[in-house]
Amino acid sequence: MLQRLSGAARDLGFDYCAYGMRIPRSFSNPKTVMLNNYPAGWQVHYARENYLKIDPTVHHCRQSSQSLVWKDAVFVDALALWRDAQDHGLRHGWAQSSLDAFGVGGMLTLARGHDALSQAWLEQEEIKLRWLVCVAHQSLSRLIRRRHCEDGAAGLSVRELEVLKWTADGKTSGEIASILAVSENTINFHVKNSIVKLRASNKTSAVVQAALLGLLN
Repeated sequence: MLQRLSGAARDLGFDYCAYGMRIPRSFSNPKTVMLNNYPAGWQVHYARENYLKIDPTVHHCRQSSQSLVWKDAVFVDALALWRDAQDHGLRHGWAQSSLDAFGVGGMLTLARGHDALSQAWLEQEEIKLRWLVCVAHQSLSRLIRRRHCEDGAAGLSVRELEVLKWTADGKTSGEIASILAVSENTINFHVKNSIVKLRASNKTSAVVQAALLGLLN
């Protein structure tokens, strides 16, 4: 899929593309996965310098769904990153975030080393750019979720999900047992299985992780 995305980026005049997604496994310590065709040297340098933590384009896309064009003013608080990016041939770029129905956020970045992005060009290609953001998120977010966060979720049974949904509504094990016409021990059995499968620390954590994964909708 990344190859197809790279081809679409080239059709729009960009040399490079990147898609990043924060895996919905934890509120306190989310994991970010990035797929890109940036120069290998830049990928290594970006990771070594931990630029993800200070990248202003990433910060912007976490806070806003508005597109962002790379400019000197954007990187005023991250001059070393901006200088190093340009040294690696990344001089002009465009980025936009996306959010799906499950609350999972992604970010598409397109970059090149030549020709600044004029306002006229951006207005002319806006529909194509926004379409590419949607396509990238729909396809790559599914791929990333499968690889990184749905191992346990895929193993949850229908009854386990049902119990988690009632738990999310604030019902106790005894109340859920009455609703489903089973014993309280059976409900607790399902809860324990869900905790193990989701690699959660307790019932509350299991409910939160299931919600983050979009399983309780």
